[in-house]
Formats: sequence, C-alpha cells, structure tokens
Amino acid sequence: MRTLVVVRTLKTGGMERVAVNLADAFADQGHESHLLYFKIRKDPLYPNNKSVILHEFNVNKLTLGRPLSIFAEIAAKLCNLVWRKSHFLIAGWYGGQQLQKKVAQLEKQYGQFDRIVFRGEGTYESVWSFQHDNAVYVLENIVKANSNSKRLSKKRFHVLFQNKQLAAVSNGVKNAAIALFDKENITPQHIQVITNPCPIAQIRQQADAEKPQGMPNGPYIVNVARLVPQKDQQMLLEAYAKSRTTQPLVIVGEGKLKTELQNTAKSLGIDNKVLFVGNQANPYVWMKHASLFVLSSKFEGLGIVLFESLACGTPIISVDCPGGVRDIFKDELEPYLCEQHADALAQKIDQIVEQNGYPIQEKWIEDFKPENVVKAFLQKNHPLSAFRPTKI
Repeated sequence: MRTLVVVRTLKTGGMERVAVNLADAFADQGHESHLLYFKIRKDPLYPNNKSVILHEFNVNKLTLGRPLSIFAEIAAKLCNLVWRKSHFLIAGWYGGQQLQKKVAQLEKQYGQFDRIVFRGEGTYESVWSFQHDNAVYVLENIVKANSNSKRLSKKRFHVLFQNKQLAAVSNGVKNAAIALFDKENITPQHIQVITNPCPIAQIRQQADAEKPQGMPNGPYIVNVARLVPQKDQQMLLEAYAKSRTTQPLVIVGEGKLKTELQNTAKSLGIDNKVLFVGNQANPYVWMKHASLFVLSSKFEGLGIVLFESLACGTPIISVDCPGGVRDIFKDELEPYLCEQHADALAQKIDQIVEQNGYPIQEKWIEDFKPENVVKAFLQKNHPLSAFRPTKI
C-alpha cells in the first residue's frame, strides 16, 4: 500500500519522533511510505529507513507568486486582532486548500494514497480544510480548549474534528475526546485507539552505543522530557529531594523552564546531585544505563518514553496522571504507578531503587510493536470503531 504521514515539523520531540517512527514502520513492512513536513527546526529527525520518500511543504510560505497567500495571511491576522487566537480559521482554511493541491500532485506522480495519517493537533489545525477519504487524524493528547473564548473553542473543535476519522493514542485520550465531543455536539466519522509504534530493534541498537561524556559512572535515575509545565519536573525535583536515594538524577531535555528548574534544584539543596544534560540525539543510551526511569507529567497522551525505556531494559515508574499511562501500566506493571504528588513519588522511587528494580517482560511492549500499529492503520475491512458519544 501507499501511505503518507503528515507532521508539522521535523525536530527532536516526542510527537515528531512518533511520526518518523510510523513512516519507518510503514516502509519496514514493505509499503511505499511517504513523509510530508511543513518545516525543519534545529536538530531535525529523519527516517531511519532510506526508502521513506520525504516531501517538504511550507504551508506558511508567503510569496508574490501566490498573492492569495499574502491576502490570506493579512486576513488571518486581522481576524486575530478582532477575535484573539482565531488566526487558524483563515490560515488553516487556506493551508488546507494548498495541501489539497500538493497531495493531488503527489498522487498524480505516485498514485493514490491508501492511508494519510496526520500527527498532532498543530499539524491539522494548519490545514483543517483538507479533505481525503483515506485521511486519519491522530489525537496525540487530551483535547483541550486553547482559548478563553468558549465560542472560539467550539468553532475550533468543529473544524478540526467534525466528520473526521480519528485515532487516539490511548484509551484515556479516546474517552476524554468522546466526553468533550458529546458536550460540544461534535460527531466524528469514527474514533478508535491506535497506539504509537515502538521501533524496538532500532532503539536497542542505539541503546548499545558508547556511553557519552557526562554520564554518571554508577547507577542513576533518569527523566527524558521537554522542560515545560506539562512534564512537571518541578514536582519530580521535590520528590527526589524527599527521597532517600543517593543515586543522581539525570534530566534529558530542553525547554523554557530550564533555568527555573535549575534554581529549584539549588533551593532544595540537590543541585550537586541533579544533572541537566539537555537534548540528546540518542536518549536511549541514557535510558539503558539508568537504574530507573521516572515520569512525573501532569498529563500524557500515552507516554512513549515509558515503553522506549522498557525496550531498553530499564524499569519505569510514573504518577497516575490523566491520559494514557494506564495503557502501559497494566497487569503486572500497575503497582509501579503512584498518586500524583511529590510524597507518593518519593516513596515509589525509594521502593524501586531499594529493591534494585524489577525484571522486564517482553510482553509488556507487544502492543507497541510497529507491525501491529501498521496493521491497525491499514486494516480496511475493520471500521475505525464507530463513534458512540454515550459510551465512556
């Protein structure tokens, strides 16, 4: 089959990594895989499978060769002045029309796409008017209003989700979306859970790389995430300060809260035991050599770093946050969840460190194997789970 994954940017980030992994997975399973992106940022990610066909499409490009692009941007900005955060209404309509033409060109060149997968709300907000019978829009996280205006939020939900085929990355994301759509009187065509692919062989190969400079010599605890409010490293630092462990805490990632978090570590008297190592092109080698991976997020669509850590052979714990972590912490893994506050997380850290972790079972990552995710996206005879807003 012929597939197209659409993502807003190629950068070092969780959602972008999933988009690249999915394009790789389609190619690895023998399909003609295409990946279309709007722009590249610093430290870009690229597919590992060289057969993936890349397409750059600058949806926001303004040019005199396309005067309508300039008029649309001016109109969008004027609309935004009158109705704050409404820029997407006009910009996304115009972007969708341009993407329609781009995809038509690609299909004329390569043939029709059997599945087009949009990753991330920000991606399809930029092109919301695009239409294709084989398009699926992935809900990466819990759908929330991005404006104080209820009327504008309702309009945004409508243009993004009404009559669309949706795939949620976890049951928590799906249930939250159904509740919201029921409240806002929005009816997608379908919604089902299709989880994120975990390229296990690739992760394990990268995890076996030489240890980078700056890695602690002995055992350590690791967190891999952007330094933003959602990931709540503030609470992680408080929990770590309350714990009894002497193992250092390594935080892999960058973000706007870095200086604030460094100051927090200093005020808690743990700055000599906390290492902020920034973004790492290969986070898996940091996961593999850790004694424990800790997730402290306020909410997570799924938490791909959790099953990536399991693939590296490293035990995981997490706060029981809204979203999809319970899709990972089920059966034997459920005891490694804790309440969402610093005291509970500190106790869980101490418990797992003092018992020297726990053995990892291969079956825990079975659901996330790429071949299973590819099959779910391409299965034509099985409907994308009819939308029923009354069943939560």
